[in-house]
Amino acid sequence: MTEARLWLAGRYVDPGPDVTTVTSPVTGEVIADLPLATDDQVDAAVAAARRAFDDYRHWSVYERADLCHRVARLVEDNLEELARLTTLEQGKPYEAEAKGDVEDTASLFSVSAEDAKRLYGDVIPSSERGKRMITYRAPVGVWAGITPWNFPLMIMAEFLGPALATGNAIVCKPPDTTPFACLALGDLLTEAGVPDGLVSILPGGGAIGERLVTHPGVDAIGFVGSSATAERIVKAAGLKRSLIEASGNGPVVVCADADLTKAAEAAVYGAYWNAGQVCCATERVLVDASVAAEFTQEVIRASTAAVLGDPFDSATTLGPLANEPTAAKMTAHISGAVRDGAEVLVGGARAAGYPTDLYFPLTVLDGVTPQMAVAREESFGPVVPIVACDGDDALLATANADPLGLQAAVFTQSLPRAFRFAEQLRVGSVVVNDSTDYFENAQPFGGAGGTRTGWGRVGGLQQLRDMTDTRCAIFGLD
Repeated sequence: MTEARLWLAGRYVDPGPDVTTVTSPVTGEVIADLPLATDDQVDAAVAAARRAFDDYRHWSVYERADLCHRVARLVEDNLEELARLTTLEQGKPYEAEAKGDVEDTASLFSVSAEDAKRLYGDVIPSSERGKRMITYRAPVGVWAGITPWNFPLMIMAEFLGPALATGNAIVCKPPDTTPFACLALGDLLTEAGVPDGLVSILPGGGAIGERLVTHPGVDAIGFVGSSATAERIVKAAGLKRSLIEASGNGPVVVCADADLTKAAEAAVYGAYWNAGQVCCATERVLVDASVAAEFTQEVIRASTAAVLGDPFDSATTLGPLANEPTAAKMTAHISGAVRDGAEVLVGGARAAGYPTDLYFPLTVLDGVTPQMAVAREESFGPVVPIVACDGDDALLATANADPLGLQAAVFTQSLPRAFRFAEQLRVGSVVVNDSTDYFENAQPFGGAGGTRTGWGRVGGLQQLRDMTDTRCAIFGLD
């Protein structure tokens, strides 16, 4: 068993009386008994963050950037162990995905370091003689970063890297089901020279999240997770600054002139990467009815790329689902679709003969309608639901009828059509002729206005703006 201790204000602390048992979705074996953070520990972490922030806010941007680069190098140096922990606790393939997650984690610190140097202000003309208005960016204060289990280390770093780069302090709350790679980062932060108290890592459930959100010493909330949880956070946070990236149900849109082989391969990849447990995964495939039959055959051919198995086996591209609620939702969505007239072409049920019953093969459903739960809701599993639509107008209308609006993909060989879909799809990002799972650390990733996907951007220079204040100084020159 792994020894589990919370990382509080720059040091690991001995466990308290309350623990939860964490088991691996890969093997079903106990990884560790994880101590649960207490209210007193949250209070201590926030108080330490406030003290550390009072000094750290005055560090120069180049000092903060150097610190972030040191963290990035240490993450790279410990790639194999961090990736091993990620696979063991979350289930994603070690070679195909977990190592990449750790590489992206390191990159997030480096990208934030360089972007912070480019948070420029403005000199604004005044209406009065002898006055100048100068704007600059200033850290907000103490952030709470509440992050999910699907990319435990990388998404925590999506808030931690920008927080350090911009002069903020942060208390991170990764989930108590996938805490170990996140906790392992603690020693690396200390080695890099992160001031004691500036960062704490306190895994926990909803009660700890609520304590952080409502804590009077917390100035701002960063959250990645479900829309339902996001709504509860926003109501509890009141006027605190918040950066919210919630659920997605972004469609893969396949137009009549699409390269069907490329579109099918991208749709399948978007369904099995991280076992479909991605906020921008292939959740519904909207295909022009004139090419639907041919496209479906291409999807069946492409589905062989999803090789289910032991995630520590280098041949595996699809590991187990991370937890039982996700597997149960997959089962419910598939059975509901079949009951209402859809047809299972590939997969369709949990696989037998594995150490846990969380191994779920890639599933392809044909004859799906927009009213089915598998198309209306975020399945968060390895499923390709194919919905036929009559022409571009119907494709757009069906895509935009969904209340979520994170990221979509559109496949077409027409530049005017690509521009039309890019401008009219109600999502934060549109990927043309590639998977909905396409992502870069410098990409401003987030939801569209008028949807239940949140606000602000995770990634790149835009996130650093969202995690700082615009301050204005007005000078009299006379």
